[in-house]
Amino acid sequence: MKEREEIRILSLNGLLGYGFPAESLKEGMKRSPHFIGVDAGSSDPGPYYLGSGKSLTKKLQVKRDLSLAIEASLAAGIPLVIGSAGTSGGEPHLRFVEEIIKDISKEKSVSFKLALIHAGIEKKAVKKALKEKRIKPLGETVPQLTADIVDKTVRIVGQMGVDPFIKAFRGNPDIILAGRACDTAVFAAYPIMKGYDPGLSYHLAKILECGALAGIPASASDCMCGSIGRDYFEVEPANHSRRCTKISVAAHSLYEQASPFGFYEPEGYVDLSGCTFQQESGRRVRVSGSRFKPCHGLQTIKLEGVVKRGYHTISMGGIRSRDVIENLDNMEKYVSEKTREMLPAVIVEEGYMLNFRFYGRDGVLGSIEPLREKPLHEVGILIEAIARTQEKADTVCALARSLALHFGFEGRKSTAGNIAFPFSPSDFPGGAIYEFCVYHLMETEDAGSFFPVEFKEV
Repeated sequence: MKEREEIRILSLNGLLGYGFPAESLKEGMKRSPHFIGVDAGSSDPGPYYLGSGKSLTKKLQVKRDLSLAIEASLAAGIPLVIGSAGTSGGEPHLRFVEEIIKDISKEKSVSFKLALIHAGIEKKAVKKALKEKRIKPLGETVPQLTADIVDKTVRIVGQMGVDPFIKAFRGNPDIILAGRACDTAVFAAYPIMKGYDPGLSYHLAKILECGALAGIPASASDCMCGSIGRDYFEVEPANHSRRCTKISVAAHSLYEQASPFGFYEPEGYVDLSGCTFQQESGRRVRVSGSRFKPCHGLQTIKLEGVVKRGYHTISMGGIRSRDVIENLDNMEKYVSEKTREMLPAVIVEEGYMLNFRFYGRDGVLGSIEPLREKPLHEVGILIEAIARTQEKADTVCALARSLALHFGFEGRKSTAGNIAFPFSPSDFPGGAIYEFCVYHLMETEDAGSFFPVEFKEV
């Protein structure tokens, strides 16, 4: 290596806004990291955040995490790198975090250079790729994309790889704030830019992007330290109450992957089949043997887009009567039929949805629950209504809730309500509801060109 034999990285936590002990940050900074990284988003929380432009993690907690991180990075003269801003990484999410950063700048009377990486993808670019047959579904259950669906989307983002981060790094910013990004790109870009092995860089990034989740005890709300050399990388929690083991690091290498032998990135395939895990100390693990196989031909960008499907209202309660529990299927059938029969015609004509979940019986897996044991003594009921407007969703939920509450069945001993409601009001308007309609791969010759970098003085 021309510049140094080892690059040191500090991962703040598993998701910006999840919190971390201030003492862990101090311990991590004692290792003299070359940069601090943190992932700030995911599609795991569902399509609502991309559609609404809102963040899963809230402003006050994000501001607390960023205040500590910015103070530490500026004091050390190293970059702070943030990926998938505001959960979903669209323009409103990017602005949400940017405004918090500006607030911190004013309150602490500090100035710095900020690099913004935009991840919004224009509909015309998607439709052009669609016309040229460069878009395919991500998974067998995802339907083919159409131009009509693209037109109906509220927002589309692309998941950037390492190239836009490398471009940002070369502008020497104090903070890099990126829109939707591959989790690994946040941590892999810097060592790859410096000439370190891409396979090791991506694999290390895979561990670091979740904070201390690869430690024991595991936590996404704590810091993790990483370092990479010529032919190895090492990971160790910043918090002395946690440790990494061969098993914990190897297990986390499989995190959210379909295969234990490797995973794909926009630039190629990370082959883990030849990996070795070595316990270097009671808390530190060394990994070697990760290999990178660059893609041949076109690169791919994962696209995420949502459409607005309507509004929803939920009602939740508890049932602690075995005769009611034994009639839950009958209750659901009766309520569904009577709700449709009694609703205003306009709601039925426009279309609506009515969903039931019974927690304690099969609330998680539904009809495929293998342990649907009886008799049960307590079940939680969740009723969800979806309709074109909030008022109509409220109407469907209220009618279904009242029908379930007073549902009569053979052998019923009391005419009192079947359900105990823990709250008043019992129904909660949930606002707009969105659905992923774009979850596809787009082929392109230059994936990095879709993610412009903008520099600002704050």
